[in-house]
Amino acid sequence: MATVGEIMRHSVPMLTADMSMSEALDRMLDSGLSGLPVVDNQRQLIGFLSEQDCIPKLLGASYHCDNRVVVSDLMRQDPLSVTTDTDVFELARTMGGPKPKLYPVVEGKKVIGMVTRHQVMSFLNNQLKTCLAT
Repeated sequence: MATVGEIMRHSVPMLTADMSMSEALDRMLDSGLSGLPVVDNQRQLIGFLSEQDCIPKLLGASYHCDNRVVVSDLMRQDPLSVTTDTDVFELARTMGGPKPKLYPVVEGKKVIGMVTRHQVMSFLNNQLKTCLAT
């Protein structure tokens, strides 16, 4: 069984609930990811902020030059997550539906990485190539 731990991204920028929307967006844009986990002081997952969560507020804030919005105003407070032992094939089935396309990877509640649709697709493509080569 292939697991998320084998394909996950270990180094992931994280956000805090009190961070400004502008600072959070800078981190998100610099990361190349379409969303980032929101953590507390112990790096425990407390939320998730995606590009989709930001756009409506960013539109108004940029028009009115208002940077009072913070991450806690925008984040989803009950984010989905996976563990390192989550089956990659099961995650791929979930990602094929309306569920998120990237997930924080947690150990307990502590964020230790991220796994993206791109990583899952790359793994599945390599599996297909291996099957075809035999």
